[in-house]
Order: sequence, then structure tokens, then C-alpha cells
Amino acid sequence: MPEHLRNAGAGRRIIMHGMHSVVDWFCFAVWEDGRLVRSLSLSPGSGIRENIGEPYDFEVPYWAGEHSVPGWPDWQPYPLPFHPLELGEEALRALFGFVVEGRLRPDDLDVEAVHLHGFRVTDPSGEEQAAREAEYEQARQSMGLSRWFWVEPDGTMQEVNFDSL
Repeated sequence: MPEHLRNAGAGRRIIMHGMHSVVDWFCFAVWEDGRLVRSLSLSPGSGIRENIGEPYDFEVPYWAGEHSVPGWPDWQPYPLPFHPLELGEEALRALFGFVVEGRLRPDDLDVEAVHLHGFRVTDPSGEEQAAREAEYEQARQSMGLSRWFWVEPDGTMQEVNFDSL
């Protein structure tokens, strides 16, 4: 985490949490008074990328195999002892008091009932937006037509057309 963000949270706990359902990736990190005390990042495709500090209580049953991923008879075993997104939901509950996709418990916050303020930052002159749009158009024209690729079983990339998908 950049120093200026750690400084903004001086004397407090800073928590970072991320999940990506397409690749079943989950990560979280906790800083106490600017010092990293726990960081975990893992996915079935990449394995455990980072595991710093002692696991929190909510993690222990997952590492102990109490939340294993059931498999299908002709599939390879799941490469991790649990599904990262399930631990991700449990981390949300333990660290923030709510879940996004998990089963609600009576003491969970109802995220749909939490009202947030939205803000829009605008460029009063319109010059910045016009410059961004011109830059985007120039990049789009220099790239040419879109190309699609499929990853073959051996890891090579094979160009495909839209009709073959």
C-alpha cells in the first residue's frame, strides 16, 4: 500500500479486500497503525500468491479443511483446500459485518439498506474530456479491427473469428 494512504490512516486499522469471480481470486490485507499484519492472495489458477502473518480466527476452519470444494468424479481435485470466494465472503462478514453473495445471518448488515452518497467530478470547461475522447479515438484507429484468440490445451493462442465462437 502506498505510504500516503498508510499515512492517511495513521493510528487506525486499514483493510483492503478484493475478489474476482471470473478467476476465483480473493485477497485481503490488514494494516494496524501503518504496519502490515496480515495479507493473503490466492486463486485456483495461481495458487497462494501471498500469505503473510497469522491467519485470523475466521480463516482457521478453511485452512483446516472444513470447507473443502466437492469435485466431480472425472475432474482433478480442487487445487486449494477451500474455494477462495467462500473465504472472501467470510472475510467480508468478519471484517466489515456484511456479505455480498453469501447466506445472510441475523446479525449481518443488509447491504441493500445502506444508502451511499454519489459524487461526480466534472471538468467545467470540457477541455479535459475532449482531450481524453480525442486520445481514445486516436488509439482506437491505430489499433485496427479487434482480433479474438482462443487458448488451446497446450497453452498456445489460436486466432478465431466471431462465427467460430
